[in-house]
Amino acid sequence: MARILCVDYGSKRCGLAATDPLQIIVSGLDTVQSDHLMIFLENYIKTESVEKLVIGLPVHKDGKFTYLKSDIDRFALEFSKKWPEIEIDFADEQFSSSMAKQIIFESGANRKKRQDKALVDKISAVVILQRYLKHI
Repeated sequence: MARILCVDYGSKRCGLAATDPLQIIVSGLDTVQSDHLMIFLENYIKTESVEKLVIGLPVHKDGKFTYLKSDIDRFALEFSKKWPEIEIDFADEQFSSSMAKQIIFESGANRKKRQDKALVDKISAVVILQRYLKHI
């Protein structure tokens, strides 16, 4: 089996998470600037076997997509052209940032760590992928 990779796509930063090769455990990978995302993925995919990319879709409470949807569609198209053998799927990312903040708070992290937006983005990607895998 190969890993499943998840991107919590943002206008400035993207949180990244991945499963282990058996697709049992989800771990946070990193947070990268959105304009460096493809470079990060290229390096990651060179060293790890990836079978699927899950991209979080930002949805408002009324069910409509946020302004990021068009950016995510462009990213998904660019990704699929570069790696056509890797399946792309989408997952609802509603409340993933809130859940990530709660997880960080409950972990006993200090105030500085709780305010680290990059950490929140990485944990959000973990939440999205766990939810996608039905771990939550």
